[in-house]
Amino acid sequence: MTSVSRPLPRLVPAEAFADVPADRLLAVLEAVTMVLTLPHHAAGRVDALVVPTGQGEDWRLTDAIGVWESGPALRHLLVANTDPAERTYRPLTLDRLRGLGLRRTDGVVLQAEPVTGTGRQAAWIVERAQALGIGSVALVVSPYHLVRVYLTVLRACDDAGLRLPMVPLPVAVAPDAPVPETGAAGYDLVAGEVSRLLRYPGQGWIATPERLRDYLRWLWAEHRPLLTGA
Repeated sequence: MTSVSRPLPRLVPAEAFADVPADRLLAVLEAVTMVLTLPHHAAGRVDALVVPTGQGEDWRLTDAIGVWESGPALRHLLVANTDPAERTYRPLTLDRLRGLGLRRTDGVVLQAEPVTGTGRQAAWIVERAQALGIGSVALVVSPYHLVRVYLTVLRACDDAGLRLPMVPLPVAVAPDAPVPETGAAGYDLVAGEVSRLLRYPGQGWIATPERLRDYLRWLWAEHRPLLTGA
């Protein structure tokens, strides 16, 4: 996996996409549509909930904790740490999660060390899934960021030779709610995510459109009962 030379801005103007070929924009739209419309209710049938933290968004944690506490069949709650350089960064501890409503601590696994970048969060998630024998996961992330997380974890699975059923569980947050780290709303952050979805496949950070199609074909063929409950 190659590194990115410098972080891309989180706020990107529409003009930045003026010269992007239509087929590349269509590939991003395809990925967003097909990932976000995977059945969210399947999160109640997975082995583990996964929460990549960041941007001061405690709503990622509170949503995941709510599902975790109401779903005793869930075996693990994996919480990935984030960048200590963020203004809103706070250490990731069980006490912090207890303050957000956590009561059931058996099966909760926290990434002890802070990390920079979604790719390093994804690598830790895959490592823990392999070590714990996790057979399926639900990714609990804010809607604007969810598809990139999904594709990043998928790429990390590929790098590790792991096939892991994944379902999205978007956090219930208003799209105009200010994100604590930047004060920008989810609406404002979509363009920055699109710029990453366009650039990162070629840099080895996220799964390519072709890989996503192949993965979703496998997921629907081999794990339809997980997705539909049938």
